[in-house]
Order: sequence, then structure tokens, then C-alpha cells
Amino acid sequence: MAQDAHGQPATAREDLRRQVRDLVEPLVPYAGASGARIRLGVNIAHHDDAAADLEGYARPLWGLAPLGAGGGEFAHWDLWARGLAAGTDPGHPDYWGSPGDVDQRLVEMAAIGFALALVPERLWDPLSGAERDRAGAWLASALHRTTAANNWNFFPVLVSLGLDRVGFAHERELRHARLDRIEGYALGDGWYADGDTAQRDYYIPWAMHFYGLLYAALAGAEDPGRAARFRERAAEFALGFRHWFADDGAAVPFGRSLTYRFAQGAFWGALPYADVDVLPYGEVKGLLLRHLRWWQDRTGDTAPGGLLSIGYAYPQPAVAEQYNGPGSPYWAMKAFLPLALPETHPFWTAEERPPAPLPDTLVQPHAGAVLLRSGGDVTLLGGRQHNTWARGGSAKYAKFAYSTRFGFSLPAGELGLVQGAYDSVLAVSDDAGEPVHFRVREHGTDVGAAPDGTVWSTWHPWPDVEITSWISAAAPWHLRTHRIRTGRTLHTAEGGFAVDRDGEPRTRSEGEGFAVAVSAAGDLTGLRDLDGARTGTVVEPLPGTNVLARRTLLPLLTAELPPGEHWLRCAVLGAGPGQAAAWDEQPPEARH
Repeated sequence: MAQDAHGQPATAREDLRRQVRDLVEPLVPYAGASGARIRLGVNIAHHDDAAADLEGYARPLWGLAPLGAGGGEFAHWDLWARGLAAGTDPGHPDYWGSPGDVDQRLVEMAAIGFALALVPERLWDPLSGAERDRAGAWLASALHRTTAANNWNFFPVLVSLGLDRVGFAHERELRHARLDRIEGYALGDGWYADGDTAQRDYYIPWAMHFYGLLYAALAGAEDPGRAARFRERAAEFALGFRHWFADDGAAVPFGRSLTYRFAQGAFWGALPYADVDVLPYGEVKGLLLRHLRWWQDRTGDTAPGGLLSIGYAYPQPAVAEQYNGPGSPYWAMKAFLPLALPETHPFWTAEERPPAPLPDTLVQPHAGAVLLRSGGDVTLLGGRQHNTWARGGSAKYAKFAYSTRFGFSLPAGELGLVQGAYDSVLAVSDDAGEPVHFRVREHGTDVGAAPDGTVWSTWHPWPDVEITSWISAAAPWHLRTHRIRTGRTLHTAEGGFAVDRDGEPRTRSEGEGFAVAVSAAGDLTGLRDLDGARTGTVVEPLPGTNVLARRTLLPLLTAELPPGEHWLRCAVLGAGPGQAAAWDEQPPEARH
């Protein structure tokens, strides 16, 4: 257990304060003399280097501002104040540049606006009059820029809230049109669309809801109707979102921007900040603290040398999107928002509660997903989602299943099953002879989620090949049925989960109708062909493909199909040591 400065057990609040300092202080040596540019490595994102350096400066403020607002100490506020003055001065060599339309600077300006709203005495008050004029004008320009038509609409709003707090005149009425657009994205059951897209990922809790709750807390007195709607939607969302977290605090790895890591839990800190008490404070506290502890246990891998890396459970460039620069991971600092609350707030005084008992299966129609709970783990079964813009989008959104215990894998190449790392997909090839080039589901049509815990979609890897896939929860298993109508011969390979292959003893077994692999820790992943017609095999995908385990084993079922209509059915098990015995029991029958 962490200790305070006097060697006594630290409270949760003291421990989170320490975490913020431990994460931010290693950045200080990477700041230039002006403080405006924090360069943590080579920028290979699609935005320019000045924006990437601004990202390194601004994103730590998501944690520093709550730390300061709640009375926590930080020794380097002067560096950030100097940085704000220099970065917004067009005559300074470290000027961040004028923000344009759909510019990465708009993203980072939101963090500065947020910090001004919470701790103006740390960033604004130390500036001279001329420095304030330049900084205010630079920030206010965000309200006149075009943003992406999604959660980006919140960024100028947060800037405006900060300018309100420091009394800098700006066209604050411009924020209302953006807020109206945001409300137009509301779907029901607390879900939003993040613009005109099919993705329903962590951008809903860590962006749409997070910013809405900030607005409700900071501007609710003057806009009570909108603030009430933001709170009501968040309360609805909370009831379903807790299903995304395993008993040990792990969140389901799913979607883009996974390098933001513990921002996955930021929603649980935003609820008490906006006084949304839909769940007992002890339960909300437990959801956030277990999640942060899960990540703390992996700090040596996620932050070698003290700097958060691009990756998920370890440095893994394949996880990165085209917009991830060296400072991107510090979006994770959003998880520390409760530090802005006084120590007398019920969030801090409540006793942390263990996970609440939840049903084995929850259908979330707006996400097109089914959440399956078993043995304390969570598996997300997906059908409707896709994202063909983000790097690795089909692996991040369109697989059949995503697991808190087994994660998911990204391809390391285009040739064969070892490079493809085809876990939780049906991979199909029309190669003559030995199959090398495989296709997987990238997006589907005729998608849906049924009350019985089944998600489905139809997809077309070629114009003359139609595959409809039904994925059903049957805890601790899930069931897959595929109807394949093909005008060409196909080679097929269907993957279970990938499991850690490091350590001994690990085992694998394969044969007609089954394939199974067990890690040294006793985690088991396997598939049973319910018709017994496919051949099982276990492969070793290239290292660095899975988001949780650096080296893996992957069980597969393979078959060659001639032209015509075919049905493939299997039961898939991913289990920890406590449930691995289920493999020896009769799996459930397919429903389709």
C-alpha cells in the first residue's frame, strides 16, 4: 500500500495525488527553457511538430488542474505558466502557431481552457497584462474555427469556460450552437453518437459525457436546463457502462485511442464532480480506484523510464492511430478529476465498495454490443461497429469479441495466419493452393443486437461472397454461427482468443473439431466446432500483436469450402484458471 510523507498508509486521495505527480514530474526535463514545448520523442502523427509539442504541454493539465484545485502540491507550476506565455506569443520562437480549422491545436486548447477554469491562480495570474492579452486572444480564436463534426465541438466550449473564469472578453455566445450540435448526437439510454459514425467506443464516456459533465458543473447555474440533460444522460449511461469493467478493474480493450489507457475510467470521476449520484458513491469510487490500480500494476511496462508510452499494456507502436504523437498518452490524466473535490465530498468519505453483482449478459442496442460477464471477466461481443479511417480499424472495432482477460490482436503483416494474428475473427482467402492473403470483416450491413444476447451482421469480402455472422452469449462460452454463400472456393480460419505464451508450463492441443491453448498462469482459450467438420490448429502469431500479451498462442479452426452455401458453427471459450474446467464440459448448442 502507498504511504504518505510520514510513512503512514495513504488515503485514496493522497494516493491519486501522488500518481499525478509521479506521472508529470518525469516530463519536466523534456521541457524547453520557455516551458511551452514538451517534446517526448519523435513525432510521427499527422499533425506538425509544434502541435505535438503543445500536446506534451497541455495534456498533463487534465490531471494537474484537479490536483491544484483540490489543494494538492506541485513544484513546477511556474514552468507551465511560463509556457502559456511563450506558446501564445507570435514573436517567441516556441510559439505554438495559430490554430486553423480542424487543427490539433483546438484539441489541446481545451485542456488549457479547463485548467484556467479550475486553477487560474496557477496559470493566468502570474502573467503580465500583455501576456494575458496574447494568451486570451489566442485561446478565443478557437471559437471561430471549424472543428470536426463530433466531440470536437466541445473544445471551444471548454476554452470559453476558461476565459469566463479569468474574465477575458470573448464571443461566448458562439458556444451555444456547438452545444446544440452535441445534444443532437444523443441516441437514448445515455448513449451518444460521436458524430455521423457507427463507432460507439470510449469517446462516449471519456469525451461526450466527460465534457458534458464538466459543463454542467462549471456552467450549470446559467444554463440549468442543458446541465440537467447532461446529468440525466450520464446517469442513464452509468448503469450500462459499469458492465464494461471486470471485477479486477480492467476495462474491455476496444476501439481506437487505447493509448489513452486509464482515461477509460475518467467517466467515474466526472460523475461525482458534477454531483450525479445515480450509483452509491462507494460503488463509483470502487470502479475508478480498481481501474487505476489495475493500471498501476502495469506501470513498469506502460511507462518505462517514467514516460507513458504509445501502446496499451506495453510499448506497442501498432496500437497507435495516425493522430498519436509522443504526448498523446497523457489524455489518461482525465481520470484524476475527483482530485478537484474537497476531502469532505462523499466520493472521498464513502467506503470503497467491491463490484456490484451484475447479470451475466447485457444487451446494449445503441452500441450494437452484448456484454458477457463470467468469472469476473468481461467479453464484449460486437456486430454493428466499424471504423475504416483509423489505423487498424477493422481489428479495433469489427472483431467478434474483445476480452478484459485476453484483449485482442492487431495484424503485423498481410501474409498468412502468423502475421495476421486473426483472433476472434473469421478470416477467408480465395488463394489457389496454400492460402496466404486473408480478408476479415471490416464493416457489416443488416446489423443488430437481439434481447437474447445475440449480435449479427452481414459482410461481403468479395462481391460474390456473402457471410452472415451471429454471435451469441452463453456464459462462460460464446457461440458463433456463420452462413456463407460463395461463388468461389474459400479457405477459412476462425480464431479464438490469443493467450500469453511466455512461461512454463504452457500447453496446446489440436485435432478434428477443436483447438485449445493454456498459458502458464492457467488462462485457457479454445474453440469447439459444433459440427465437427473443421480442423483445429494452434499458431504462434508474431510478437507484439496482442494488446495485453507480448507473445501469444492462437487456436484456430480451419476448413476449405467449395462454391455454394455453407454453415459454420462453433463454441468459443476464454477463461481464467477458475473457469478453465468448463472446457471439459459439453458446450452449448448454436442458436442459429
